[in-house]
Amino acid sequence: MTLKQSPNSETGAVTEPPLVLVTGPSGAGRTTAINVLEDLDFEAIDNLPLRLVPALVAAGGADRALVLGLDPRNRDFSTEAMVDMIDMLKARRGLKTTVLYLDADAEILLRRFSETRRRHPLSPAESPELGVSRELDLMQPVKERSDVVIDTSDLNVHQLRAEVERLFAPSGRRLAVSLHSFSYKRGIPRNVDMVFDCRFLSNPYWEPALRVHDGRDQEVQEYVMSDARFQGFFDRVLDLTLSLLPAYREEGKSHFSIAFGCTGGQHRSVTLAETLAKALAREGQQVSIRHRELPGQQLK
Repeated sequence: MTLKQSPNSETGAVTEPPLVLVTGPSGAGRTTAINVLEDLDFEAIDNLPLRLVPALVAAGGADRALVLGLDPRNRDFSTEAMVDMIDMLKARRGLKTTVLYLDADAEILLRRFSETRRRHPLSPAESPELGVSRELDLMQPVKERSDVVIDTSDLNVHQLRAEVERLFAPSGRRLAVSLHSFSYKRGIPRNVDMVFDCRFLSNPYWEPALRVHDGRDQEVQEYVMSDARFQGFFDRVLDLTLSLLPAYREEGKSHFSIAFGCTGGQHRSVTLAETLAKALAREGQQVSIRHRELPGQQLK
C-alpha cells in the first residue's frame, strides 16, 4: 500500500464542514471508501455531475461533513474540468477540501472487472483492457492533484475500510447499537442480530401496583432486579456484548441490534433494554432504544 499526503492549499480559518472528494479508476475501491465515510456520518453523494459541485458547495447550510464520489462516469467529466474544480475548491476560504484517490495496478483492475463480469464504463463495446488503460491516462492529472492516495492493489475490503477510518476518524469508528424490547406474543422483531429471552425473571405484571407501569419506571426496574437471577444474567449479557462489539466493528458492521423479549413486552424486556443501554453508554457506546410494545415509542 502506498500513501501520498500533501497539505491542503486552503487559506483562512475553516468555518464549513469538511469536504472529501473520492475519485480514482473504476474497480479501485471508490464505492467502498464512500460507504465507509457515510458510516462515519458524512453525507454521501456519488456520481454527481461536475457542473453541480460548485453550486452545491456554495449553497452551504449543511452541518455534516460531505463526501462526493467523482469519476469519468460523470456525464460532463473531463480531466481539465475536474482539475479546475479541485483547484477552485481548494482555493475557497473556510473550506477544508481533501481529495482521496483510490488507485490500483492495471492488472489488478482488469482482474477485478473479469471477476465481476462487468463492462468497463470507458469501453462498453470494447475490451476491458482498453477501458482500464483509457481511465488511468485520464485520471493521472487528478491523481497528481490529490491529497491522499491509497493503492488498493494488495488490500481487501476490510483493510481498505480500516485505512479510510484511520485517515478520517483517527479515534476510531463508532458502532451504532440499537436495543429493542418486544412481546413474544407478537413475534421476534425482524432484522435483529441477537435475541435474549427474559421470561424467566419475576414478572411485575402480577403485582397490581406495578401492572399499569412499564420497565422505564424505577419501581418496576427494582422489582425485576430483585430477582436473584437478574444480576448474573445481566452481567453475562453485558460482558458478551462488550466482547462482541469490537469484533463486529473490525468486521465492518456499522450497526448491531440486540432484542430482549418477555410475555407482554412491557416490564422485564423494557427493564433489560434500559439497563443495558445505560451500561453501554457508560462504556462510550452509541446506543438507541426502541420499545416496540409501548405506545408512541420511537428511536431515541
